[in-house]
Amino acid sequence: MASTTSRLAIAIAGAGIGGLSAGLCLARAGHRVEIFERAPALREIGAGLQITPNGAAVFERLGLGPALDKVAIRARAVRPTDGRSGRGIARFALDGGPYPYRFLHRAALIDLLADAARDAGARIVTGQAVRAARPETGDLIFETGEPTRHELILAADGLRSVLRPLITDEAARFTGQVAWRAVLNGVEAAPEARIWMLPGRHVVTYPLPGGRLNLVAVREQSGWAPEGWDHAEDPARLRAVFADAAPELRALLDRIEATRLWGLFRHEVPERWHVGRLALLGDAAHPTLPFLAQGANLAIEDGWVLARALEAAPDLDAALGLYAQRRGPRVRRAIAAAQANARNYHFSGVSRRIAHLALGAIDRVAPGRFTARMDWLHGHDVTRNWPAIARMTGHSSLE
Repeated sequence: MASTTSRLAIAIAGAGIGGLSAGLCLARAGHRVEIFERAPALREIGAGLQITPNGAAVFERLGLGPALDKVAIRARAVRPTDGRSGRGIARFALDGGPYPYRFLHRAALIDLLADAARDAGARIVTGQAVRAARPETGDLIFETGEPTRHELILAADGLRSVLRPLITDEAARFTGQVAWRAVLNGVEAAPEARIWMLPGRHVVTYPLPGGRLNLVAVREQSGWAPEGWDHAEDPARLRAVFADAAPELRALLDRIEATRLWGLFRHEVPERWHVGRLALLGDAAHPTLPFLAQGANLAIEDGWVLARALEAAPDLDAALGLYAQRRGPRVRRAIAAAQANARNYHFSGVSRRIAHLALGAIDRVAPGRFTARMDWLHGHDVTRNWPAIARMTGHSSLE
């Protein structure tokens, strides 16, 4: 029997990675998709990101692996490094799995996803800011213009979602971490992610296409005073925070011409992800700290699972319940692992020495152990368990 949710009019609030990924998957599955973005154009002014094998699995099933390779670098390894001395602690391979691990700029991924979503039939509307919704009727209300009515609304508008309070009233809270991000031009680097670890701080660097280097620096901080959560920062302040870093790292920081500082906030993953015709997706449901490279990848997984849940369930409420049931345990585990990494990167004193010795020992004695420990995350393929459901319900148009 075909699902009653097989062809829906779906609105998505937010044309970021999560919104565009979901729009692509849903349009491929035959739904009528409109994506509303408050910005006047699809501009991504951020920096780099990492598409790990679990996110890559979705791109491969969508036939976008070759397109992704054109705008990305395939990663070979991650190198934990003593951020004070510059000494390499270990090197763990990233290129042995079934799907590639890639580095790319956010803007390139946004362009790729937008083109693919449009090709699949999704409509992307820019300059249209969502203000509210009526979950019981599916009405979407904008800051300007008339409301529109839909059979399903997805809140893919990020950590500070304007629609999330309709499902849960928990406010985002400061995590005690702040971060800087920057892109350096004219830097040739090996296809590796380096984690420069210092007490209470760390820096992650990895290459981007075009001879660029992505840099994200994080430190612990007790409070977050500035209004808003993201603002321009004087690079000299970043350099002062890492004044005791290794010469190689300081040389990279000296090259930064512009950077932004943002406070890292998060909220708990809700038990219920939907009410009426409104559901959460991506950071609106499960923001994670940037210490596991999973924010974009988990959102990409969300879109695939939601599209499949709509095919598998007999009605919308059951489909959205199945979606949350599938996603909840996984995203909670990933968030916990990211929080653990925040502690591991920032050890000081004896704990720091012990942690570095342990990483070095793993590298020398059992280098495959690191990859094996991450298999629950990187080896997970959300596309693997759904084909039988699609055949059973008579819908397999997503591939």
